[in-house]
Amino acid sequence: MTRIGNLYGADATFLGVPAGDPDDRGSWSGARAVIVGAPFDGGTSHRAGCRFGPQAIRTTDYLPHDGMRPSLALGVDPLVELGVVDLGDVEMPSGEIERSLAALEARVTDVAAAGVMPVVLGGDHTIALPDVTGVARHVGWGRVSVIHFDAHADTANTQMGSLYGHGTPMRRLIESGACRGERFIQIGLRGYWPEPETLAWMAAQGMRSFEMSEIVARGLDAVLDEALELALIDCDAVFLSVDVDVVDPGAAPGTGTPEPGGLSSRQLLDAVRRIAMQVPVAGMDVVEVSPPYDHAEITAYLANRVVLEALGGVAWRTRGGRTPGAALLG
Repeated sequence: MTRIGNLYGADATFLGVPAGDPDDRGSWSGARAVIVGAPFDGGTSHRAGCRFGPQAIRTTDYLPHDGMRPSLALGVDPLVELGVVDLGDVEMPSGEIERSLAALEARVTDVAAAGVMPVVLGGDHTIALPDVTGVARHVGWGRVSVIHFDAHADTANTQMGSLYGHGTPMRRLIESGACRGERFIQIGLRGYWPEPETLAWMAAQGMRSFEMSEIVARGLDAVLDEALELALIDCDAVFLSVDVDVVDPGAAPGTGTPEPGGLSSRQLLDAVRRIAMQVPVAGMDVVEVSPPYDHAEITAYLANRVVLEALGGVAWRTRGGRTPGAALLG
């Protein structure tokens, strides 16, 4: 299969990094991180459109698309130092959910097996199932903890009668054993779902969910202290999954299931950077950017920066933390 640059438009790479052919490992084997597009919104339960998210995240920026982004905070250029390559999109036809998820899992598994960090641009949150599974096949079954930023738990048993959808992936992951419930950490939950039955299932798995009310009461830094300590107990790496609806829709309107009262964009960026600086991140995804609802590209800009902050933290950690950003660890 030849490279698919963008399933729904012209080929473009993340901020101009080199393009790679997923079937030619030599074109990306020297990278420490690669971009993978997952243009799928067949699992949405409300507003669709995030199939166009990968392209928006790749291209939304006012700076030259030259494959360079030096971080003021960390003194690193993650795109250059990590040798980031963009493998283009996975073919994910919206009407064929199982075929789409299988194709994405195969791509993520291949990348992770090469010792390269996959950075998956969604797409709806259904894709977390193949993303985490692919990384777990490399790191070890049950050896990957998940730090999950979201307004919603995504732990439903079924969604409209289906096992697969953006409301079910975290349950499927825990049921499969790819990750363990007691090492599944959620940050930012709020609103009016899930119902008591699902909450009871989550508690029985030992999941740790930091609701917004707890974040407000304790402060995000204290929550992250606990989350990071928990993430590495009897685990070897972390998968970071970021649903942009964790942020208040006033700052991230372009998403399918907006829930008022979330994190600020600054809080999310700082949190993602800190996680990547302090723990070994083996993979990540950024999901639920829906450009049709994104006035002035507000949400796409945020998602783009989430990727950069995470990669910056990884580059800083890879370098050994010897940059001006050391002060950010407190």
